[in-house]
Amino acid sequence: MSKGPHKPTDIRAYRRQTERRLAIAAILALVLIGSVVIGLVYGWPAVFTGLLCLLPGAGIFLFLWIGLSVIERLSRDL
Repeated sequence: MSKGPHKPTDIRAYRRQTERRLAIAAILALVLIGSVVIGLVYGWPAVFTGLLCLLPGAGIFLFLWIGLSVIERLSRDL
């Protein structure tokens, strides 16, 4: 058993950290797995063309996630 009082758990910080990790994982999965699938199906030179579509898609996802995070922080401060 541990000695002394337990520190309270900051659930909000844990949720923000988890959301951040999930967003990064989703972007990496989109770009990396998508590139590998394109390379296997269409050949490895086609990966560069595929990245022209995958990277803007990841950027849109990132932009939306950041926008929603900002809106959440603004609404929390009201």
